[in-house]
Amino acid sequence: MTLSFGIVLFILSKYAWKPIMNSIKEREESIDNALNAAEDARKQMSSMKSENEKLLAEARSERERMLREANEMKDSIISQAKRSADEEGRKIIANAKESIDREKLNALNELKTQVAVLSVDMAEKILRKKMEDRTQQENFVNENLKSIRLN
Repeated sequence: MTLSFGIVLFILSKYAWKPIMNSIKEREESIDNALNAAEDARKQMSSMKSENEKLLAEARSERERMLREANEMKDSIISQAKRSADEEGRKIIANAKESIDREKLNALNELKTQVAVLSVDMAEKILRKKMEDRTQQENFVNENLKSIRLN
């Protein structure tokens, strides 16, 4: 049994020991390479994570800047619209006041004209009817005033 064990050991050491050791060594190297690759991947992931966080921070600041600009633009447009509306309202009020003043002047001129016409008519009627008595003239003027209607 010892002799057969010795022969098997000799045959294994001569023919099988080197290939077994080489395969174990190759396996060990492949495991080391895999561990090194995993460590490199971890480092790359870490650097990528920091880059992603940096990009995310930049994106957030850009978004905040854009929102701030949009709000400023909105405020500018609103204030400009208010100024425009105020100016337009003042123009409309000024135009309305001018129109009212023109209409008032026209009405006063028309009233003056009618008063003048009425005065001339009254004087004409008084002169046509030559009256001898002053009370008669006053009665005639009062009657005519009652009969006259303003337009």
